[in-house]
Amino acid sequence: MSDHSRKKLDLTGQRFGKLTVLAPAENIGSRTAWLCRCDCGREAVVPTRRLRDGRRTSCGCGKDGLNEVPGEAGRASLTFVDGTCVEMIRAGTVRSTNTSGVPGVEWWKRRGRWRATICFKGARYYLGSYTRFEDAVQARKRAEEELYQPFLAEYDQTAS
Repeated sequence: MSDHSRKKLDLTGQRFGKLTVLAPAENIGSRTAWLCRCDCGREAVVPTRRLRDGRRTSCGCGKDGLNEVPGEAGRASLTFVDGTCVEMIRAGTVRSTNTSGVPGVEWWKRRGRWRATICFKGARYYLGSYTRFEDAVQARKRAEEELYQPFLAEYDQTAS
């Protein structure tokens, strides 16, 4: 019987362009990720494959650190910190599968209610279910203020 297990890759201490790998980080989805420090001093969490394929070579502080590949340009230029995409939360991105028009608010067909959730630092938080759409939106907005605003303020402070 053959052993199909893979030895876990350790990138700690290795350099990829302007990034030095500090330690393993929480996965981004199913992708293994690493906490890296850029030469500019900022830290970013970067998926292994983006480091190894040369598509991510900085925190995003300079154009030369983001080697964009056709079809990958949007993904390559995203900045992940502790498993959270800075650009997505700043922009209030609504996924293409969202039918409510509000990030993190969806119709829960099985229960006949609106459900509010928020993802932050690699975890999804359930914010409750509501009969009124407006109540679900309010719960989501409140969670954004409590989680996203302090995170973005701290990120902006360390970036300057």
